Amino acid sequence: MTFKTLDDLSDIAGKRVLVRVDLNVPMDGGKVADTTRIERVLPTIHELSEKGAKVILLAHFGRPKGQRVADMSLEPVAQPLADLLLAPVDFADDCVGKSAEDAIAELSDGDVLLLENTRFHAGEEKNDPAFAKDLAELGDIYVNDAFSAAHRAHGSTEGIAELLPAYAGRTMQAELEALGSALGEPKRPVLAVVGGAKVSSKIDLLENLVGKVDMLVIGGGMANTFMAANGINVGKSLCEHDLADTARRIMAAAEKSGCEIVLPADAVVAREFKAGAENETVTLDAIPSDAMMLDVGSASIAKIAEKIDAANTLVWNGPLGAFEIAPFDKATVAAARHAAERTKSGKLNSVAGGGDTVAALNHAGAADDFSYVSTAGGAFLEWLEGKELPGVKALEA
Repeated sequence: MTFKTLDDLSDIAGKRVLVRVDLNVPMDGGKVADTTRIERVLPTIHELSEKGAKVILLAHFGRPKGQRVADMSLEPVAQPLADLLLAPVDFADDCVGKSAEDAIAELSDGDVLLLENTRFHAGEEKNDPAFAKDLAELGDIYVNDAFSAAHRAHGSTEGIAELLPAYAGRTMQAELEALGSALGEPKRPVLAVVGGAKVSSKIDLLENLVGKVDMLVIGGGMANTFMAANGINVGKSLCEHDLADTARRIMAAAEKSGCEIVLPADAVVAREFKAGAENETVTLDAIPSDAMMLDVGSASIAKIAEKIDAANTLVWNGPLGAFEIAPFDKATVAAARHAAERTKSGKLNSVAGGGDTVAALNHAGAADDFSYVSTAGGAFLEWLEGKELPGVKALEA
C-alpha cells in the first residue's frame, strides 16, 4: 500500500494538527510505570511542533466504555510526556466540545495539547460519524501515529481519517515499512518463529504464514500440539489434543505451499513448573509420562540457529519455552541472541512483535539489535494474520 507521511506535509505553521497517539501506558499508584509508548511518539510530536504546527494529541486509556472513569483519565500522562518532550504539554478535560475548543484556541504555533481520553465518549468505539465529525472540526490535518490502535475501526482511528487530509506519523511509518519488508516484499528466504502457549490463539496466524514464508519454526507450548498430532507422547506437557486435526491441516498446507515446518528435535522436561526445577534433556521418544516439556534442548537450538543462518528475513512472534522461569529460558535466549548477531552483521532483516515477544527479547538482551521490534500487540498479530487494519486502510493515498 502507499500512504502519505510527514514528508508530504509542508507549510503547516499555524495549522491545527490532530495526532492520534498511543498513550495507553501502564500505571502504578497513579504514576506512569513504563514510558516506552510515550517515547515512541516523541519524534512525530517534535517534528510537527518544530515546524510551527499546533499539535493536538488524541489518545485512549483503558476501557471506560463510553463513561467518564476517574482513574482512566489521561491527565496523569501529560507531565511525563512533557518531561520527555522537554516542552510544556497543556491538557484539556475533554476531547470534543467547548473544553477542547477553548484549549485549542489558546495554542500558539508549536504548542502541544493533550486531549482527554477519547473512549470517555461512546461514539469513539462505535465509530459514530457525528463523533468523528466533532473531532475533525478541531483540526485542519490528521496524523495517525498509533499503529497499535490501527486494528480498531474507531472514531479517532478511521472515522476522522475520512474527513481530514490524513498522514502517517513517524512511528506508524516505521511500523508499516518494517512489516512491508518482512512480509510484503521480503528478501528471501523468509523464516518465521512462532511460539507461545496455545495453537488455538494463533490458528489464523499460522494459516497465513505457511503461505508466505519459506520456513516456520514452531515453539513453546503450541509445539506440543503439533508433536502430539504427529504421534509423539508429550506426557503432561501443555497440549491442545483436540486441535490435532487443525495441526495436521496446517502442516499439510505448509507442505503444499513449500513451507518447511521446523518442530523441536529434543525436549527439556521437568516434573514441576517452578524456577530451578530439576530437569533433563531427552529425545522426543523418551518424554516421561509424568513430566512436562518446558523448553527445547541443544539439538533444537542448533537446528533453529541453522535456519536463522539460512534466512535473509526473520519474523518472530512468541517465545520458544517458558522463558519467564530459569532455566527454561535457554532456547529463547540463544535463538534471540543468534538472530540479533546476524542482524548486527547485516545478514538478516529481523522484525518481531507481540507482548511476550518483546519481553522475551528484552530478557535476552537482544531487542535493541533486531531490525524492528513492534510494541503494537494485537495490531501486529492481525497484520501477520493477513487481516486488513481499518486505521491503516484509512491512510491509503
